[in-house]
Amino acid sequence: MTRTRRPGLSVRLKLTLSYAGFLMLAWAGFMLVLAFVLRYLPDANLVDARGGVPAPNRSDLAEAAVRPVVAGTLVLAVVGLVGGWLLAGRVLRPLHAISAAASTAAEGSLTHRIDLPGPDDELRRLADVFDTMLDRLEAAFAEQRRFTANASHELRTPNAVVKAMLDVAKADPEGRDVDRLIDRTLEMNARSTAIVDALLRLARTEQEASGPTERCDLADVARAVVDGIDPPSPVRLDADLR
Repeated sequence: MTRTRRPGLSVRLKLTLSYAGFLMLAWAGFMLVLAFVLRYLPDANLVDARGGVPAPNRSDLAEAAVRPVVAGTLVLAVVGLVGGWLLAGRVLRPLHAISAAASTAAEGSLTHRIDLPGPDDELRRLADVFDTMLDRLEAAFAEQRRFTANASHELRTPNAVVKAMLDVAKADPEGRDVDRLIDRTLEMNARSTAIVDALLRLARTEQEASGPTERCDLADVARAVVDGIDPPSPVRLDADLR
């Protein structure tokens, strides 16, 4: 059962807002430090005893700082959003490659690989793990195809032998021992059952063998198969070459 999910913000937009938010927090911290410093400035007008220009007091500095603070806040907000959007896109670029490879694999093609370049970071390791998974899936599907082909071949051989024996018996019903034919048919049936059982056991095992292996001489296997086939009945051929 597929659960419906409501749409939300993209990861790129979330990272952009995070970058801009951190920048604005840093700016707000700077403003707090500036306000803390202004608290220790005198609020009264200070005039030089020689009649010079009065020095700016706390109110004058606060009023003069309003416009730069507002302008700086707007500039930092724009820079944070634009820069965060570009930086998030650069960071998430490998994820787009991984998503494209996953979509290609979902369509049935397992030959595409990410092969992500760059330093050995978290995204590079994620891409390598995904490539390894695709390699294992491709090998598993290839093994499944080979298993199907071998199963078809192994099951077709005893059926063909039984059919050949029945055809021979049908062509010469009086020259064939019925009991022997039944015995040979039962033998081929038992062989087919053994093959099916072996294939089922093979299907339940893992694709990659973990136990010890040994070499097998195919000549012995072929000899056993040939010995299991009933020898053909003698045939006499008369030819007139005149």
